[in-house]
Amino acid sequence: MSIQYLDNEKIYYSFLSGAQEVIRNKRLLNEINVFPVADGDTGSNLASTMNAIVREAKILKTVRDTLNSIADAALTGARGNSGIIIAQYFNGIFMSLRDDGNITLQSFANMVKNAVPHAYEAISNPVEGTIITVIREWADAVDRYKDTCEDFHELFRRSLVDAQISLKATTGKLKVLEESHVVDSGAKGFVYFLQGFADFLRTGHFAAENGQEEEILAFAELPGHDHDVVTHRYCTEALLSGVNLNLEGLRSMLSPLGDSLIIAGHPAKVKIHLHTSNPEKLFQLLRSQGEIIEQKADDMLRQYEDAYQKKSSIALVTDSIADVPQEILDRHQIHMIPLNLVFENTSYLDKVTMTPEIFYPLLEQAPEYPKSAQPNPKQLEAYFSTLTRHYDEILVITVASAQSGTHSAFVKAAEKFAEQGKRIIVVDSKQNSGAEGLLVWKAAERIAEGWSLEDIVTEIEELRTRTKILVSVNTLKFMVRSGRLNKATGLLGKWMNLKPVISIDEAGKGKIEEKAFSEGAAREKILKIVQTAQEKEGITRYAIVHANDPKRAEEYRKACVQILKKEPDYIMNISTIVGMSAGVGCVAVSYMCEKEA
Repeated sequence: MSIQYLDNEKIYYSFLSGAQEVIRNKRLLNEINVFPVADGDTGSNLASTMNAIVREAKILKTVRDTLNSIADAALTGARGNSGIIIAQYFNGIFMSLRDDGNITLQSFANMVKNAVPHAYEAISNPVEGTIITVIREWADAVDRYKDTCEDFHELFRRSLVDAQISLKATTGKLKVLEESHVVDSGAKGFVYFLQGFADFLRTGHFAAENGQEEEILAFAELPGHDHDVVTHRYCTEALLSGVNLNLEGLRSMLSPLGDSLIIAGHPAKVKIHLHTSNPEKLFQLLRSQGEIIEQKADDMLRQYEDAYQKKSSIALVTDSIADVPQEILDRHQIHMIPLNLVFENTSYLDKVTMTPEIFYPLLEQAPEYPKSAQPNPKQLEAYFSTLTRHYDEILVITVASAQSGTHSAFVKAAEKFAEQGKRIIVVDSKQNSGAEGLLVWKAAERIAEGWSLEDIVTEIEELRTRTKILVSVNTLKFMVRSGRLNKATGLLGKWMNLKPVISIDEAGKGKIEEKAFSEGAAREKILKIVQTAQEKEGITRYAIVHANDPKRAEEYRKACVQILKKEPDYIMNISTIVGMSAGVGCVAVSYMCEKEA
């Protein structure tokens, strides 16, 4: 049947069919992803963008309203370089639509060609030989053929040939693609979208309904990644809402923070993509410009190592409550999943987009006390899905289940993969902060030494009873504000000037280990416990963590060195999640005794 125009239903279902075709080929797109970073997530990012269209776009009364719904859904769900470029291109198509009427061959050609500058403008440094080139050359082809084609079937059939030629040519335009013998992953994703779009117009069915198998990775597209360098560690994205947002102003402001900057959207809603080594600085700048509706920060270095430079067949995963220095995380390729810190109506990623150095000075002035939230179950499933492609086994060590639902969230996510035959063991550390960190570090060492997963789990479960944290809390007001203590207890403690020493019992619950009425007395009680543990069992490693109070941490360091005759294994700022409960200025000593009493 000849199609001379696109109405609201045809536009809607054609976009959905294109989206389904991209989603269906997610795996292949991940496999051939080498530019701009070989982190193997272009397919996942494009699928996320397309899933937003499938999930949120609606058929509305007019073509214009329907296309607006599609463009807005794409912008909201856009992820990754290619996802945001496509979303901005779709927004450009919508903005190029001149009226509410049906779309003719002529108006379609005008729309897709006039939208190209919108896609280019979103990118700080457009690189030819990528998705942007294929978009432009396909739009040019549509413009060339519009006057000689009888209907949309012929227009898409002929223009798709040009898109395929443009896609194939990407291999020779970028050295990184040529060396890996692949086409650009994002560009291939765009061609999949065009194919799905055309398939619906031709058959009236979605690509996902055609019963076709997912495309097998062609030999010519088998990637060989041995050359990549991750210049900026994090792939960050944000969806910013506001009034009269200045896209060019944002571009100037954010450009110095990294590369691969893409800014898409309009004055009321903007999607931002940036590769940066300082995600916390990015989000503090955005915080001053509008409301951050969504954010992400993927660790591209760890992604690259997983795919091409992993040191073991066992992946070690923990949550951001575990206080372990970045140097140790990197040395052992430990995967850290950030918990969510809800602050000023925005959900930040603990230790990544919100760091202790930024958070604690803001805490005193916060009109509403922050809250914490465990990782999103879908995000955990997606994380495990990626890891199980690269590792034979996964060990997860979590914060005490008695203190957080994080452990349960990991267990539920792992259960789904156990049904598929994947090996994921989730261990409850029954600790937090520095004590959890010491257990994670020990597990990492055992993995490096070649221990079996079963033996590592057995040792960690034994060591958690001989690992301890002692926290000196200099005020109870933060524990009251966070809900860890009731107001009556807090007022009594304040009246008595109580400076308790907090620890964790065998079940993983917080408890008052000792009562003190001054910071000095609390320190003496902690040091006495440390000395007793050293004499009875022998402390093999210890760490000092603090909530933005390096001066107090140094006092504890000097005292511990006198007792233990060795420096702490590390000193660091405490997790913001733990710190918002214990309070600014708290200091903790964590230690491990690796032999029975």
